[in-house]
Amino acid sequence: MDAYDTINDVLVNLFNVIWKQEEEAIITEEFKDITNNDMHIIEAIGLSGKSTMSMVAKKLGITAGSLTTAVNSLVNKKYVVRKRSEEDRRVVFLGLTEKGVRAYDHHREYHRQMTNAVIEKLDEDEIPILLKTLDSLSEFFRGYKKNETN
Repeated sequence: MDAYDTINDVLVNLFNVIWKQEEEAIITEEFKDITNNDMHIIEAIGLSGKSTMSMVAKKLGITAGSLTTAVNSLVNKKYVVRKRSEEDRRVVFLGLTEKGVRAYDHHREYHRQMTNAVIEKLDEDEIPILLKTLDSLSEFFRGYKKNETN
């Protein structure tokens, strides 16, 4: 296999494996009532209590309508709370309940372990190369949808 085919094969398989393994690792007995997508919404809401619906939707690249449906479910399952702004009643802040914070921390720990597993295998001089490579890949994904619609 040449470099192109090897890189393509690794990327395709890596994305599939990460998604499947992340789901298996983070959806435990305690969090069996939510999906991987729900966990990423919880992550996007974060711990600040200052995230609005529009901020979270933008961060995730989804519509406010799609987020509303998912947040309704997370509110019903007691992971998320909504709070209207005192200054502007049209603005809705999202926050995590105690259960939501536990899910957030659990997900963050999985990501910490995954990241450390990569970093620990690298020499100090290899880290900048990996960062440059991942930055290029990230740039591709950020620009892909824009280029596709033009």
